[in-house]
Amino acid sequence: MADNAPIIRSFRNDPHDFSAQAFGGTVAAHPDAEWDTSGFIRQASPVVTGDGEPAVAVISGGGSGHEPMHAGFVGPGMLAAACPGHLFTSPNAVQISEATKWADQGRGVLHVVKNYTGDVMNFSVARNMNPDVETAFVVVKEDIATEAGEKSGPGRRGTAATILVEKVAGAAARRGDDLEAVRDIAQWVADNSRSMAVALAPGHLPTSGRDTFDLGEGDMEVGVGIHGERGVARVDVAPARDIVTAILPGIVHALGLTEGDEVACVINGLGGTTLLEIHLVFGEVLSWLRERGITVRRSLTGTFVTSVNMHGVSVTLTRLTDEVAELLDAPTTAPAWPRALGGEAEYRPAETSFDDTLPTEGEENGWLTEFVRRAQEGSDDLTELDRLAGDGDFGENVDAAFGDIALPLRGSDSDVLDGLAHRFLVRSGGTSGAVFGTLFTELARACDGEMTTGALAAGLKAAYEAIRELGGAELGDKTMIDALYPAAQAVAERDSSADFGETLAVALEAAAEGVDSTRELSAKKGRASYLGESAKDVPDPGAILITWLFGDTDYPTTLSNHD
Repeated sequence: MADNAPIIRSFRNDPHDFSAQAFGGTVAAHPDAEWDTSGFIRQASPVVTGDGEPAVAVISGGGSGHEPMHAGFVGPGMLAAACPGHLFTSPNAVQISEATKWADQGRGVLHVVKNYTGDVMNFSVARNMNPDVETAFVVVKEDIATEAGEKSGPGRRGTAATILVEKVAGAAARRGDDLEAVRDIAQWVADNSRSMAVALAPGHLPTSGRDTFDLGEGDMEVGVGIHGERGVARVDVAPARDIVTAILPGIVHALGLTEGDEVACVINGLGGTTLLEIHLVFGEVLSWLRERGITVRRSLTGTFVTSVNMHGVSVTLTRLTDEVAELLDAPTTAPAWPRALGGEAEYRPAETSFDDTLPTEGEENGWLTEFVRRAQEGSDDLTELDRLAGDGDFGENVDAAFGDIALPLRGSDSDVLDGLAHRFLVRSGGTSGAVFGTLFTELARACDGEMTTGALAAGLKAAYEAIRELGGAELGDKTMIDALYPAAQAVAERDSSADFGETLAVALEAAAEGVDSTRELSAKKGRASYLGESAKDVPDPGAILITWLFGDTDYPTTLSNHD
């Protein structure tokens, strides 16, 4: 393959058929849509008011690659039709003209147009092609990243505020407003909205197999557009709080918002952003606005207006009146519109509070201090091992349990082990939380104060039996059992009064041999079992943590050459 050949990271057949096939699937999945062979998606149910009378029709459109906008917003109470163009290319005037003629119920048609040159031109031509249909239009141009273009270029781009305009217009038409009234309220929303977007990675075009722009690792693009455009600035990736602090002042200033104002807020993923990230950004936006006395009265959080699969987020604020709030709340069956909008809310992190403190008094506990130190220093290595052999979260779970423990530990073995057990059970969750929480619980139960060889033998035996029953893992399944069982057997063979330090060395040797003996095997339990042969030659990170309980090992540095 040539160095400059495209890399295909998209589901597709022939790229020339991509749009047609994708739109066919869109219509098939839509509960109230039909494909019109003139090139648009139309509402299957009648375009009527809530009383069943003919209604003003609202239509929109634009290049594909922004889904669910616009096709996902077709339905009673929102759009009567959507005209999709090719990827990031405006629909042509014939498509729009035919959609306009079809949608007209005798009360006129409103065009909602994003401020891109191709969209504006083609919608304008389409209106001229239909002199017998009363039409009006709203141009959405709220992206402050292109504010300079208002004076010297095409002006601000239309982005995520478009869906608010479509919703308000559709709801006004549904309640029976005439064309002029629908246009006026929709234009007011467009004029009183501002947005800004940032991206941590570009989108990937399914038709060409190329990224929309190049972005280096550790860089962030500020002011990106929904057609894959680069931003107006490239900076180092920053924490979400800092990103919000950087972009919100411009949005607020552009709208002239002051203390006491109310807004609708859209936190929109650009296609490759998880809902967890979107909600995290939303929390930061809420906090920033609340500190300045600005109330978010309505909110939408999710993926609504995309740039294919760009890993980015846009923030939109819209001034809110009682009427606009009522229209946003009005029912619609458009599938991509949220069933319920967020209302006024106060943001605070969803912190969990449990009594998971460790003892702070008593003699320094050298054995368990060194174990926790090894776990803290090796958590990143454990994550990398788990990435190769599982789902990559094991080291993070260890860090969640042990990362903030101040060393050295103090207190008896039983008290410290009990505290470590509680931390794993409470902070880690998942399989590792249950398994290692059980391990430390059984070890704590086995000893009365200080750990002895006899108590360690009893604790390891009880832990092995409990964990085996808990998850069904057997020796050789490539889990932590492969280190735990050999260590338990080796300790059980020693005299119960044997020196504890020597016993730890024996347990360490047995546990390490257990890890080595299964290294070439494929996992049969846990998430690594899903990977089959690809997880061979990768020791189980849980088994390595078991060895660290007994002493220093060279794991996982022995995996440094793993590809």
